[in-house]
Amino acid sequence: MARYTGALCRLCRRENLKLFLKGDRCYGEKCALERRPYAPGQHGQRRGGKSSDYQLQLREKQKVKRIYSVLERQFRRYYYNAERKKGITGINLLLMLECRLDNIVYRMGFANSRNQARQLVKHDSIFVNNKKVNIPSYQVRVGEVIEVREESRKQKTIIDSLETIVRRGIPNWLEVDKDKFRGLLKAVPNREDLTMPIQEQLIVELYSK
Repeated sequence: MARYTGALCRLCRRENLKLFLKGDRCYGEKCALERRPYAPGQHGQRRGGKSSDYQLQLREKQKVKRIYSVLERQFRRYYYNAERKKGITGINLLLMLECRLDNIVYRMGFANSRNQARQLVKHDSIFVNNKKVNIPSYQVRVGEVIEVREESRKQKTIIDSLETIVRRGIPNWLEVDKDKFRGLLKAVPNREDLTMPIQEQLIVELYSK
């Protein structure tokens, strides 16, 4: 399966926003965006000026793709599925991305980043309703129980992540029992629950052209 293998901090600098792609490091002094708050590349510090509507729309799409670690073809498929559903397309898109299994694992605190959560899922460390699921894009439904496999509960990365979850907090639409390494999707989140600065309408405008 194709995936991005470049420098993650470079993506945050390009979007001029902390995307929290490297977990706990993003909260400390080592964060690349804190040390170099300008775009990467030879001319990064000189970039500026007024952006066109297309540039704004493209940057918003790229930002959301990078937040959820989704590549272009898959992101486009999410958009078309969101367009077919009842409701507002942009919000449908964000909610589908939020309900990905790897994102839910990250939100519950079992992983420090979505990339780390993706690895846990692919390495058979996550169960959904007592059944092994190793597909990161699996759409978690309300009432489903997410659990770390018993053999994986001693992993240092999982233990460390649960200890530092206080820093970013657990969303109120999730319920987590840290002692049992288990969580529940209580409800589909509302748009107001998604606190990242995303303007989904710009993505809809881009794909509507």
